[in-house]
Amino acid sequence: MHFLVVDAHPGAAPLAAYSHKAELRLAELLDEQGAIREDGIRRLIDHIASSLRVAEDKGVVDLLPFATSAVREAANGEAVLERIEQETGVELQVLSGQDEARLTFLAVRRWFGWSSGRLLDLDIGGGSLEIACGIDEQPDAAFSLPLGAGRLTVGWLPDDLPDPERVRELRRHIRAEIATVVGEVARLGPPDHAVATSKTFKQLARMTGAAPAEAGPRVPRKLGRSGLAAWVPRLAAMTAAERSRIPGVSEGRARQLLAGALVADAAMDLFGLEELDICPWALREGIILRRLDSLDPAR
Repeated sequence: MHFLVVDAHPGAAPLAAYSHKAELRLAELLDEQGAIREDGIRRLIDHIASSLRVAEDKGVVDLLPFATSAVREAANGEAVLERIEQETGVELQVLSGQDEARLTFLAVRRWFGWSSGRLLDLDIGGGSLEIACGIDEQPDAAFSLPLGAGRLTVGWLPDDLPDPERVRELRRHIRAEIATVVGEVARLGPPDHAVATSKTFKQLARMTGAAPAEAGPRVPRKLGRSGLAAWVPRLAAMTAAERSRIPGVSEGRARQLLAGALVADAAMDLFGLEELDICPWALREGIILRRLDSLDPAR
């Protein structure tokens, strides 16, 4: 969960002013029926409460609280939302998978501009993979597939050192899922610019040689398929602790890095992409930009 304080007004780029986040890993806190367990709900409520305190301390004047697949697809999602509102007063807006894809695409378009032509954007989250393609600010095609790095790790790779056969089975599963939408994207024509967003892609790019986060968001970063493909078998032979020692890989995301790499590798292969530009803006910025558009009388 990430609470981001942003200095923003219509006509200007939103600038991050303060970040308050916690690795909740709700995908790992589900019971056998797919419901978020009590400890997961408690973590969620506690972090929302602490975020509200941060908001007050930082003088925040407008809140844009939202939830994605972890809550949207939980068996008890509605009950969790009601309890959050009762205990914190916060009403979370639950985004659909297509909403996530469209809003992330908007952020990518604003970052790279119209000179990028037809954009193809890939975003790997904890619960889903979003794919969007188009020539405008709204994509001509937007898809959400149940291929999030956290979801796949819990469901397919529960052991600290992954079973090789399960890795092969997961690779086949990922490719079959992505293949269901490749044709619809291909009918739009080849992309002029292929882009990736999300923490998973940023860590994969860093792992394969991209500049560290400390270099700033405006430093160009790329992820090449050849470099990624070379890393996949290495990640499959590592424990989570070993992956966490790779430069740029956080301890909280090390366990799910293999699943994320398998999704990224399959997507790049099936869409025929040798390289992806990494965009520092993603879903959060898309939500902020859409809100600013609604405040701007010129739009």
